Amino acid sequence: MPLAITIVPIMPLRSEPSHRSEMISQAVFGECLETETVTADGWVKVRMQYDGYEGWVTRSHLETIPQSLYDAPPTHRVARWQAVAAFNSRPVHLPFGTLLKLGTGEWGSATVAAGEGIVPFAAAPSPGKDWEPIAMEFLNTGYLWGGKTVFGTDCSGFTQTVYKILGIPLLRDAYQQAAQGETVSLLQEVRSGDLAFFDNPEGRITHVGILLDDQRIIHSSGKVRIDPIDNQGIVNAETGERTHQLRLIKRLF
Repeated sequence: MPLAITIVPIMPLRSEPSHRSEMISQAVFGECLETETVTADGWVKVRMQYDGYEGWVTRSHLETIPQSLYDAPPTHRVARWQAVAAFNSRPVHLPFGTLLKLGTGEWGSATVAAGEGIVPFAAAPSPGKDWEPIAMEFLNTGYLWGGKTVFGTDCSGFTQTVYKILGIPLLRDAYQQAAQGETVSLLQEVRSGDLAFFDNPEGRITHVGILLDDQRIIHSSGKVRIDPIDNQGIVNAETGERTHQLRLIKRLF
């Protein structure tokens, strides 16, 4: 199965091979994937390396790579809201948190090099302290279904990307993330950085955010925002409306 890497800043991952189809997630520059079906009009069925998510992308957004690059760990990350890398000696603008496998600087037949704002990557030594400044970079980012960058993100895309920058893997959707980590029994027992999950009236987990403490949460709802939380759930800080019903809390560090 051919392996590939994303060569555009933000690549839509769609549910069907059509530009009209729902965007279910995204891949950012440098994310690797396995390719499966290729249609006559240039759509490619892919499986993301990082979280196993599957969907359809356009062939022009990909570069074929060898197994060695696919297996390599990330070496650099974008450390500011946006930075510029060189792809085939041309500038490409990358969103905050993008992880890159620069290695030899060769991605198949293409070349890539870091620019200003791109720094060496390593897992955070103290996730409990390091996560908050990362999350705050997303404040006021607009909600975008399937999004996961500072230019638009859904709730689980936000949590996944923050944790990814810390070096802690999360799956893509809220219900998938809820199956990871250790359960925290009481809101009063939370630590900064724990994940809180929320369900709908049918009991399905549909929302996730990151707890600042036992009284505040940062999450993507309309936009990335900080709201009060109690044992029942989230209250909108501006309207006083209760917006999400608390289901469970999980700890991954």
